Amino acid sequence: MPIEQDYRPGLEGVIASETSLSFLDVDAEEIVIRGYDLIELATKVSYLDIVGLLLDGKLPNEAERESLEKDLKAEYDIPEAVISILKALPKDTHAMDALRTGISALAGFDKELEDRSREANRRKAIRLLAKVPAIVANSYHIKMGKSPIEPRKDLSYSANFLYMITGRVPSESEAKAFDQSLMVYSEHEMPNSTFAARVIASTQSDLYGALTGSVASLKGTLHGGANEAVMKMLLEAGDQSQIEPLIMKKLKNKERIMGFGHRVYMKKMDPRAQLMKQALLKLADEKGRHDLYEMCEIGEDVMRREKGLYPNLDYYAAPVYYLLDIPIDLYTPVFLAARTVGISAHVIEQHENNRLFRPRIRYMGPRNLHPRRS
Repeated sequence: MPIEQDYRPGLEGVIASETSLSFLDVDAEEIVIRGYDLIELATKVSYLDIVGLLLDGKLPNEAERESLEKDLKAEYDIPEAVISILKALPKDTHAMDALRTGISALAGFDKELEDRSREANRRKAIRLLAKVPAIVANSYHIKMGKSPIEPRKDLSYSANFLYMITGRVPSESEAKAFDQSLMVYSEHEMPNSTFAARVIASTQSDLYGALTGSVASLKGTLHGGANEAVMKMLLEAGDQSQIEPLIMKKLKNKERIMGFGHRVYMKKMDPRAQLMKQALLKLADEKGRHDLYEMCEIGEDVMRREKGLYPNLDYYAAPVYYLLDIPIDLYTPVFLAARTVGISAHVIEQHENNRLFRPRIRYMGPRNLHPRRS
């Protein structure tokens, strides 16, 4: 008997897991993170609060937040052997490939690698959250022929991450904008990279392996890389007068305009994009780059008029990162670094209530073929 199949390409609309971590309520325009609205969280708390919320199920109080930050700072340093591996990579290695290699190499240094308990997985998540920013920043510095930058434990988590990328201590407003960006990238239900991690974890593989698979998934241009493409388009346009002609030309050539549209946000603007739009306005005013903000608004209006598409997070995160002096090649690795906490929480959840992912297929090939006998 053939298997009854309700085939949905790309698994669109298929419920693959139950989770208490997050939910995209498109009708209410709300991204729910353990019961809280992510956008409200991003305006009232910090990235470390969301780390605590995702890993421990509740917002930390002040003492718990301080303890969490202390634990992270104690794990900042990465093994010299991992630095040596990064130095041995070809200079043209893609930033996401370097990140994937670095995370994979870290696995061998974790004595709790094979322990799938919640407690051990949480400790591994803290180690990864501490070390992934250093891999993101220093793999790039090494690629550019520069020395790695040591972490600054006197700075906040987000300020230190930005410092390791740029080599300068960020202002309070810069650190806040970056911290908000980490929050809105931190967790987003079940995108491809998170699903990949849960599939890997469902085999009882370890957290490092699951996160490595997520990096490979996010490298794909249909998932990650949109923020980089957005910034390259804005730089190609150059100023406000050229952004509309450039977009119209690309549309005429049937080119995809990155930063617009989303599998989930079909008829409304991504709420995270609205928050980053506000952050961009503040930074643009402070840095005298209101022209960049205006250029983005023009692009937004053109795409709504011509295609009925709305900005997603990447459209406004890109110029925010540009004004923070983050190299364009690092936009997607920073995305992954921010999402490390969400992916880790999903792996912990998967290990606690596991069911091996093993879907079936709809076979479209021939049947009843027979080999010729010689």
